[in-house]
Order: sequence, then structure tokens, then C-alpha cells
Amino acid sequence: METPHTPADTPAETTIAAKDWAAASAEPQYRAAVVDLLGALAYGELAAFERLAEDAKLAPSLEDKAELAAMASAEFHHFEQLRARLTTIEADPTAAMEPFAAALDEFHRQTAPSDWLEGLVKAYVGDSIASDFYREVAARLDTDTRELVLAVLDDTGHASFAVEKVRSAIEAEPRVGGRLALWARRLMGEALSQAQRVVADRDALSTMLVGGVADGFDLAEVGRMFTRITEAHTKRMAALGLSA
Repeated sequence: METPHTPADTPAETTIAAKDWAAASAEPQYRAAVVDLLGALAYGELAAFERLAEDAKLAPSLEDKAELAAMASAEFHHFEQLRARLTTIEADPTAAMEPFAAALDEFHRQTAPSDWLEGLVKAYVGDSIASDFYREVAARLDTDTRELVLAVLDDTGHASFAVEKVRSAIEAEPRVGGRLALWARRLMGEALSQAQRVVADRDALSTMLVGGVADGFDLAEVGRMFTRITEAHTKRMAALGLSA
């Protein structure tokens, strides 16, 4: 099982990061940013559910199909948790998700796997990059929102499953490794670009991340954050038996 990536430079718990939701949400801009964040996460979990259900059709065995179906179910449970929280804080879940649907759908369209192994690498590498990004953000959220975000980013079992299957495939046919390494590098670039687009398109979210509210990153810290994400990606590639 993969160890969740934890930001190396977690800020001192002052301001927002030391407050609960009731206190932190008194700041309207922070509340708007959290609604955006939860909306993006919720749509991401819903899309992951759909994709895993589709990938199950490519599974080479009944056992593999059942494993992916179980993971899809876990992703949908995460979606339900996020939808429930949005409802609890009096935000419309559909309205919160809608601004992110087009960008996420386009990412998945551009990175549609051509076979079973590419699908496993995408779920392991692509989803993990997104999870690392959201964990970095979570370190700066109020205590209640941070707890929820970290809970829904828990590994559904896909990490160890993907590593086992991909390594076995490479051992059986070493040529597969080169193709999958190229695929993973493409996913890395697309995932980082997509994350940057999502943030740039939403004023409240970008203000929260880069100064302003919620112990935002300064520009130097943004650089360090992406360095940490890249380093975690390199470790995952090694776990798969691929070169970064």
C-alpha cells in the first residue's frame, strides 16, 4: 500500500488552519474557495467512479473486474461524502461541481487509455498527482474541511493493485515498460496543466492558494509544492518499474 504524500512544509497552525469550519467560514472569500474546492473534488470522485467502471470492461479476468468494481464503489462513496458536506454547508452540490466538469472531462478525453495497462497507470499516476495537490491544499484548510478532504483522498486499493499488475506485465514482456513510461510522462504533464487551469479559472480558489486567505502559498512555496509533487511522482514510477 502506498504511503500518502504529506506536504514537507506544513505551515504553523495560525489563522484558518487552526479554526473549525464554523469559525473559518465567517470569511466569505474563504467559504467561496472551500465550496469551489469541494465541488472540484466531488466531480473528480464522480469521474473516477465512472472511469473505473469503464476500465473494468477492459479487465482481462473476472477477478480483476471485481477488484475495479470495488474501487469504483469506494470512489462513489467519497463522492457521496463530499456531496453531503456541500449540502450541510448550504451549497448546491451540482452548482459547485459544474464549473469544473468541462476541464476534467477534457482531461479524461485527452488521456483516454488505449488498453488495460494504460488504464491502470492512469489511475495510479494521474489520480495520485491530483491527490498530492489536494493534500498540499488541505494543510491550509480549517480543521473540519481538512479532515474530510484527507478522508476522501484515502487510497481505495488502486495503488497496490496497479503496481502488482503493471510490474507483472513488464516482467512478462519488458518492451511494455517503455510504452508505459512514455504514457506516464504524458499523464504527469497533462495532470499538472489541468490542476493549474482549474485554479486559474476560479478567483476564490486562486486567492486562497496564493496569499490572501487560508495561509496561502507564496510564489516560492508554489514552486516547492510542485517539486514535492514531482518527487512523489518519480517514486511512484519507480514502484511501477518505470523510469520517470
